[in-house]
Amino acid sequence: MLRIFKTSLLIMAISLFLSSVFAINGYSKSKPYVLGADLSITGRFSFLGDPEAKTVPLVIDQINKKGGINGHLLKVIVYNDESDTTKARLNIERLIKKDHVTAIIGPSESSTSLAVVDLAKRYKIPLIAMGSSERIVLNLKTGKQRRWVFKTPQSASIVVEKIYAFMREKGIKRVAIITINAAFGFDGRRQLIKYAPEYGIKIVADEKYGPKDTDMSVQLTKIKSTNAQALVNWSAGPTQVIVTRQWKQLGLSKKMFLFQSHAFGSIRDIKLSGSAAEGVYLPLGKINVGWLLPANDPQKKPIMAFAKSYKKLYGIWPPSFAGHAKDALGLLIDALKTVGPNKAKIRNYIEHKKDYIGMHGIFNFSPNDHNGLTKDSALVMVEVKNGGWVIVH
Repeated sequence: MLRIFKTSLLIMAISLFLSSVFAINGYSKSKPYVLGADLSITGRFSFLGDPEAKTVPLVIDQINKKGGINGHLLKVIVYNDESDTTKARLNIERLIKKDHVTAIIGPSESSTSLAVVDLAKRYKIPLIAMGSSERIVLNLKTGKQRRWVFKTPQSASIVVEKIYAFMREKGIKRVAIITINAAFGFDGRRQLIKYAPEYGIKIVADEKYGPKDTDMSVQLTKIKSTNAQALVNWSAGPTQVIVTRQWKQLGLSKKMFLFQSHAFGSIRDIKLSGSAAEGVYLPLGKINVGWLLPANDPQKKPIMAFAKSYKKLYGIWPPSFAGHAKDALGLLIDALKTVGPNKAKIRNYIEHKKDYIGMHGIFNFSPNDHNGLTKDSALVMVEVKNGGWVIVH
């Protein structure tokens, strides 16, 4: 009950904050630019949607205090899909038909994002999703990018390549995989299997579990009996914590390394995993380790500026997922500054945007790439040490 109450307060606070933005002195008489957002603020993906929702008022406030965009204040209408695909579709249609937004950020994760991509095509509206699955932007049937859809999180393909390249350097050749039975897990598993031969890796075990499972000991015990040198877990949220803890409890940590997907991108995950997280490897966007970056890294300055404002407002370093929202909003703001509130022009602008320095990498979009990131420009390998991250090479 307390959690629900706190969540309600958060949603209310965001709504009030967005409204108050338009009451500031010097309010422009020009019509505001209106964007939409569908986020999983509550439900099982709230660990994604909560920091994304917190990012929205922060970005809006900074833009409007500077006079808005070309004399127009910025407004973002935020709806909560409660981690439900049906509600995500209803929210997107409401943003398009009732609120008449110019472009949309969200949904927060792969399954809700995949549930709405057809709406972006139908209504010809730019949508920047924050789910990871490559299928969000890539139509597997046609092999082409979805014309109206982009995304800011790194695709599973480049995350897998980053992991496998690191394994090759460490001499790891035998790998077990365990993946969640959900869109995010399906995509990760497909890429793990696809790229294994290219990096000289043999998959010696292939286990799965459900999104709501709380015990993976049966699958992990099977993996323990193999000769795997490393285990890759591909999931997000609570299941990552469970696998991490049981990897340690069942003694797998004495036999094999544990690699997590990039969704293990929050200090909260480390804290919930406790000492079991020590020694876990994973690729992450640089927003997670901004303070560790060299001074000449082009991402360091914008990351540290965002992190400072986020931490001042919310008391914590922004997790990966806050960076996904910051990048999505940043791209749309950049487009609005250049081409104005024209849907087709915004779509075209983003599709050809080069060298956009974001929280999760330097984006270079093209008609053949609506994610715009590579494994080397968007990811660093990190290890959990002493309850935090360290960059490994």
